[in-house]
Amino acid sequence: MNIWTKTAALSAVMCGVSVGSAWAQITDADMGRLEYESNCATCHGASGKGDGWLKGYLTKSPSDLTTLSKRNGGAFPNQLVWEIIDGRTSADIGPHGSRDMPVWGRTFRAQAMQYPGMAAQPEWFVRGRIVALLDYLARIQVK
Repeated sequence: MNIWTKTAALSAVMCGVSVGSAWAQITDADMGRLEYESNCATCHGASGKGDGWLKGYLTKSPSDLTTLSKRNGGAFPNQLVWEIIDGRTSADIGPHGSRDMPVWGRTFRAQAMQYPGMAAQPEWFVRGRIVALLDYLARIQVK
C-alpha cells in the first residue's frame, strides 16, 4: 500500500467513512515519517538538519528542522510550522513575494481530488497529512 493510499484511508477514517481493514493497515506505519521522507527529505535531509541532496540547487539553504523548538523558546511552534507547510495562508511571505518551499496545502488538496472518497472532503486529507508531519517534526526536535 503506497503512502497516498494510506493517507487517503487515514483521511477517510477521520471523516467517518467506512474503510474496512484500512485502519489496521495504516496504524503500523509512521505516517509523519513517511510524509517527511516523501516530501521533505530531499531538501531538509533524512535527519531534518537541512542537508538534503537538493540543497546545492536551492537559492536559500533549507532550515534545520530539528531545532524549531530550540529557536522558539523551547516550544514547538505548531501554528507557524502548519502555515509554512500548508502555504495557502494570506500571511506575509517575504519581501520578494515568493515562497522558499512548495505550497504543500495546494499539492495535497490536488492529490486528494484523485480519490473518489476524498473529493467531497479534500481538506480532511490535507489536514491529516499536515498533522502527521507536525507530529513527526515535533518528535525529532533536539533537547
